[in-house]
Amino acid sequence: MQRAAALVRRGCCPRTLGPWGRSQSSAAAEASAVLKVRPERSRRERILTLESMNPQVKAVEYAVRGPIVLKAGEIELELQRGIKKPFTEVIRANIGDAQAMGQQPITFLRQVMALCTYPNLLDSPSFPEDAKKRARRILQACGGNSLGSYSASQGVNCIREDVAAYITRRDGGVPADPDNIYLTTGASDGISTILKILVSGGGKSRTGVMIPIPQYPLYSAVISELDAIQVNYYLDEDNCWALNVNELRRAVQQAKEHCNPKVLCIINPGNPTGQVQSRKCIEDVIHFAWEEKLFLLADEVYQDNVYSPDCKFHSFKKVLYEMGPEYSSNVELASFHSTSKGYMGECGYRGGYMEVINLHPEIKGQLVKLLSVRLCPPVSGQAAMDIVVNPPVPGEESFEQFSREKESVLGNLAKKAKLTEDMFSQVPGIHCNPLMGAMYAFPRIFIPAKAVEAAQARKMAPDMFYCMKLLEETGICVVPGSGFGQREGTYHFRMTILPPVEKLKTVLQKVKDFHIKFLEEYA
Repeated sequence: MQRAAALVRRGCCPRTLGPWGRSQSSAAAEASAVLKVRPERSRRERILTLESMNPQVKAVEYAVRGPIVLKAGEIELELQRGIKKPFTEVIRANIGDAQAMGQQPITFLRQVMALCTYPNLLDSPSFPEDAKKRARRILQACGGNSLGSYSASQGVNCIREDVAAYITRRDGGVPADPDNIYLTTGASDGISTILKILVSGGGKSRTGVMIPIPQYPLYSAVISELDAIQVNYYLDEDNCWALNVNELRRAVQQAKEHCNPKVLCIINPGNPTGQVQSRKCIEDVIHFAWEEKLFLLADEVYQDNVYSPDCKFHSFKKVLYEMGPEYSSNVELASFHSTSKGYMGECGYRGGYMEVINLHPEIKGQLVKLLSVRLCPPVSGQAAMDIVVNPPVPGEESFEQFSREKESVLGNLAKKAKLTEDMFSQVPGIHCNPLMGAMYAFPRIFIPAKAVEAAQARKMAPDMFYCMKLLEETGICVVPGSGFGQREGTYHFRMTILPPVEKLKTVLQKVKDFHIKFLEEYA
């Protein structure tokens, strides 16, 4: 030890042998000499750059979490650092995230999820027996009786059976086959998966996907990612955003000049527009799809969110079957539902399902193969979906509380829809159609010519300019209509109606005051 210390003091080290018998010090000296004779290399160019990346991914845009939301995040950080603003908080009215806006979870759903997640609670007297019964059924169908195990790629069998039973009840006895049910990571996963299978061809034979304008930006994003052809059809704003089959006919005829229109997407109730399609409209759409040989995608995630007393949700599946075997045996249809919307608002669980009917048997195999690549959707999300489709029934212990909570959520949303519609109708330069369903208002806003010029000078769309100023001056984060699509020369924004009533009143008043000031500033 003393000798080693002395060597260290003199700047020496004992010679230790490396793996090939040379001392480590001599090996290090040789390596250093080699490095000195090598020419210095410039830094290697990156393999992945904006120029070399997948151009389809670069083309993807998703307005709901776009530039406005990034700016909202920056402003929130500034507020946390004590930077003074004309407001004390950012109100994120850009996305349909009910629980982030203060909506309380449905007790029964969370009870069953707690039991499934921590089965030791099944012995606790704090949980009702009907919740325990559902948790046991779900767990018994899971590998190792645990949500932590993989499920079949198509989803847990008993949950698909419950989804089929739910659809049959919802549609007044129209049968649903569990084999046609695919559990998904939210509805978005199902939509993008079925589109992957549908898109094919090149040039004029490339698949065209018909989407409503305004649309939910998931559709345009997936179409870009798949390098498919987006075919726009416009909803009729002057007629409460109704879907007109003559407009579908115009869109499909024009599209045939440059692509192969193969898919027709419908969002009912509408996002961002909030309309609820009439039964007659759905019949017309199904007949049109049959006539033009189009595969129907029915996005029905807001089926519980219908507020207008004159409106009723009709599923495409039910109407299709009631139109008779000529249609029900031939029209290919995929419909989608989710735990994220409705009265549940369980966005984070990412639970959903799709039902696909009249799918070719060989395509079913291809679909399951594609789903198997991602192994399975989150099993906790599948369990949440099960509770949505298999809620308490009359006579069960939890039925009264569940019904009370469900009716409270939907009743409050109906009040907020009316409040929003009434407030916007009082503002000069804002026109808002009735909010029949879903969770959003999509008002048309008048933007003066001077404001359009100011936006162009900043290389911004006029409604983006408007929404950015609204955010910077009031702290309210909404999404410009250009992110959803709109007729040329019209401007809109989308905002949720999810904040608590008093906060929503504040939001609406701030938007009203801002808009009047904006019109004066750019008059």
